[in-house]
Amino acid sequence: MRPLDGLTVLDLTRVLSGPYCTMLLADMGARVIKIERPGAGDDTRAWGPPFVHGESSYFLSINRNKESVALDFKAPRGRAILEDLIARADVLVENFHPGTLDALGLGYAPLSAKHPRLVYCSITGFGATGPLRHRPGYDAVVQAEGGLMSLTGPGDGDPYRLGVAIADIAAGLFAAQGIALALFVRERTGRGQLVDIGMLDSVASLLTYQAGIYFTTGRTPVRMGNRHPSIAPYDTVAAEDGTLVLAVGNDAQWRTFCGIAGLASLAEDERFATNAARVEHYDALRPLIARALRARSRQEWIDRLVPAGVPCAAVRGLDEVLTDPQLAAREMIQSVRHPAAGPVKVLANPIRLSETPPAVEAPPPRLGEHTARVLQELLGLAPADIARLKSDGVIGIAE
Repeated sequence: MRPLDGLTVLDLTRVLSGPYCTMLLADMGARVIKIERPGAGDDTRAWGPPFVHGESSYFLSINRNKESVALDFKAPRGRAILEDLIARADVLVENFHPGTLDALGLGYAPLSAKHPRLVYCSITGFGATGPLRHRPGYDAVVQAEGGLMSLTGPGDGDPYRLGVAIADIAAGLFAAQGIALALFVRERTGRGQLVDIGMLDSVASLLTYQAGIYFTTGRTPVRMGNRHPSIAPYDTVAAEDGTLVLAVGNDAQWRTFCGIAGLASLAEDERFATNAARVEHYDALRPLIARALRARSRQEWIDRLVPAGVPCAAVRGLDEVLTDPQLAAREMIQSVRHPAAGPVKVLANPIRLSETPPAVEAPPPRLGEHTARVLQELLGLAPADIARLKSDGVIGIAE
């Protein structure tokens, strides 16, 4: 058993925020039916390189455990099929440009009137209300407008976009949480509701203590590279063979670090004796730490500091991370066999439930791979009807 067994999710999303959300739901047992454009499919099917035997690695990374139905729902017959599928769904998830589905009569208001138990999740760049609600959302745009870029990068250089599409991913995470909450409420009230997720809202919620600094002081935090605005030393430092992260979180750890690093005199220096003092005098402290840490390798420092309770780590590349024995022990790297791409490695769901765990069971689908099966099982269409729809271009079926 998995938590969402028996639930049907109609997935009208594409690219990242929506597919990430629906992948999480599929991992937890929901039947996720991904509606895609015949002949083209999700935009990310064409994103690359790299491709694996013609399959986009981007698409493969976020679409496991789903069924693909290629359906032109702008065609009258396709629209009727979509409405029949909606009538059988518990959840609908969409991330179209604001107003797109409303113009087609497929917005929340008309669908909830027909199907009051439907949980309808809409993911947009700026949310369903407010002066920017009609503006499209792109990850880099939202990272910029949401303040993340202003906080990321060197203090004396340009702002940086985070190395993953965090605005999309955060929106997908909050969407999955919102859907789960709406389903929980439905168990008590019998009614679904609208889950309205804005990427800008999602990014703003990540600002946490940086927002707290602004609310408290009225000053806008600035880029500090890898430094922490409230803790020191909490930074990247060059070791003999690479970059080390040092994350000294309190004064006791500081004194321990000083003893191990041969910097005992610094622990007694009033400029550095407390965390507040170290933050204030960090420009003087950093070169002293940097000189000491260059004397040993990353692993030597880790072997000395971690057992003593001083947090530190090597800055690792993905080749090191994705072959880590810890992730292997946690079964975070799993493999599924794709009919075209062969064995495909994917990152597993990080949620661990003792009684009803998630599972990686099915590979990302080929475009239209499940069209016939879904139309037969859920709508009772005969093979002849399905063949006619295919010849008319209303549906697509993977060969």
